[in-house]
Amino acid sequence: MPLTQYYTATTLDGFIADPDNSLQWLFDVPRAEEGSRAWDDFIGDVGAMAMGATTYEWVLDHERLLENPQRWQEFYDDRPCWVFTHRDLPVLPGVDIRFVRDDVSPVHREMVAAAGERNVWLVGGGELVGQFHDRGLLDQVIAGIAPVTLGAGAPLLPRRIEGMRLVDVRPDGQMVSLTYDVRGRAADGATPAPGAGAAPRAAPP
Repeated sequence: MPLTQYYTATTLDGFIADPDNSLQWLFDVPRAEEGSRAWDDFIGDVGAMAMGATTYEWVLDHERLLENPQRWQEFYDDRPCWVFTHRDLPVLPGVDIRFVRDDVSPVHREMVAAAGERNVWLVGGGELVGQFHDRGLLDQVIAGIAPVTLGAGAPLLPRRIEGMRLVDVRPDGQMVSLTYDVRGRAADGATPAPGAGAAPRAAPP
């Protein structure tokens, strides 16, 4: 059964970016070669994506996509991506990006329909993912834990969530990937998605 998944990397103290929205702390951590194959497995099973405005801007800036828009498809292929924003953002030519300001529930229905038999990936940030959880729409959290503490920054998931069930633990170099089922259909016995055991190669804030 297709899942709605939050797949990201986080520091040991629960931040996905530092106070300047930098992920350099993540890029400095040694990773296992198996992580790349696991990422390929994960993204291959994703049919639709969603991210917040800050995450979208990070991807544009870090990958210099406004100068090289074709790189988006190198990373994400032709998957549709919904960007939740309350401000105007740059448009990438030739990319299926849908800017929305709505509540997450009706947008989630569109995403599920577009994904078909594949999963929905919530890229981040944490507050947006929290809104999906508030509506009962978050199935699974896949978090790559880095041996780094920041003390401050963008939180992994600023919600109180209890009762998650650990379904997978795998090392990835100096990191470890934890997969938790959150609710309903995931917690009722769905198996971890392919590639769930590897921390993301890059996890925008």
